[in-house]
Amino acid sequence: MKRLVPVLCLFLASTTIFAQSRPVPAPPIIGATSYLMIDAKSGHELASLKPDAPVPPASLTKLMTTYVVFHAIEEGQITLEDEVTISEKAWRMQGSRMFIEVGTRVRVKDLLLGVIVQSGNDASVALAEYVAGSEEVFAAMMNQYAQALGMTSTHFVNATGWPDDEHYSTARDLAILARALIGEFPEHYQWHAIKEFQWGDIKQPNRNRLLWRDDSVDGLKTGHTESAGYCLVASAERDGMRIISVVLGTASDKSRIDGSQAMINYGFRFFETRLLYKAGEEITRARVWKSASEYSSLGVMEDLYITVPRGAYDSLESVHNMPAIIEAPVATGQPLGELKVSLNDEILLQQQLRALEDNPSGSFWQRIVDTVMLWLE
Repeated sequence: MKRLVPVLCLFLASTTIFAQSRPVPAPPIIGATSYLMIDAKSGHELASLKPDAPVPPASLTKLMTTYVVFHAIEEGQITLEDEVTISEKAWRMQGSRMFIEVGTRVRVKDLLLGVIVQSGNDASVALAEYVAGSEEVFAAMMNQYAQALGMTSTHFVNATGWPDDEHYSTARDLAILARALIGEFPEHYQWHAIKEFQWGDIKQPNRNRLLWRDDSVDGLKTGHTESAGYCLVASAERDGMRIISVVLGTASDKSRIDGSQAMINYGFRFFETRLLYKAGEEITRARVWKSASEYSSLGVMEDLYITVPRGAYDSLESVHNMPAIIEAPVATGQPLGELKVSLNDEILLQQQLRALEDNPSGSFWQRIVDTVMLWLE
């Protein structure tokens, strides 16, 4: 980040600037039992209401169903062109359906579109059986992926979201899942923006009506059961900033759409996300004793983003915390320090600073000289 400098140099100027910036108002009041809105790039929380309360996820479950299938495709276990024989169990599924017929063969890609666009319970079960042999084993895979993602308050028992007391999630966990799906599978994520899909003679619209209302919205998934209420995980991108909104437990389809739209508009209006540092960019340098090179460049291994209230970016303060002594050898990616970024005395971000290249031990003579110098320190 070009404008961040050590805290002592920036303190007086930044205090003045922040005092002149507008405070962020409270988020809009929407009729939801819980919600969470985050920035997709930084993961920063923009607004929340009971984000860790366990709730029935209904068809939002299918975000994990497709996530598991996408992994199976990426790992070469299946392909989009594979044909799946539809079982009687899949065919008999109630609720929202793709209307596939028992005994027919349907491509994986078509089943995925049936899940994503039409929210087909039948398509979800067909994919689960094809990937894992049974829906029960597939649910175990779903839980394994949930644990790997850090979805600590989620448990799945089926691939559809069909009501079950042991089937639950939270707004926070669903936001984690949506962020992973968008980040890991951008080419498949694009299918969530498809407004309608036809299978056979039956054409069905995407239940996410925000796709028609707001051109910046390109996903993700609706859900509804009597116990879950009307739910929506939505994502939108404007001017390079992407927001993920999870709204759960509203009273109607209109409520979930209006509430999600209000949250998204609030996020874009009052926050901005900037690229703080690029992967591999030198942020600072560290003295390395007994090394081939006297200094090692430090930075981050992946692009680092930060989300702040609009107009507050130039008020950020940064501090580099470094150990008193660093000795060679140093390996690429080795953590050597810490970056802290704060706004108005609130720490917004803490990130390890890592070596950007190897710095092996120096010559015998260099090691002797540095040893003596360290004794004199």
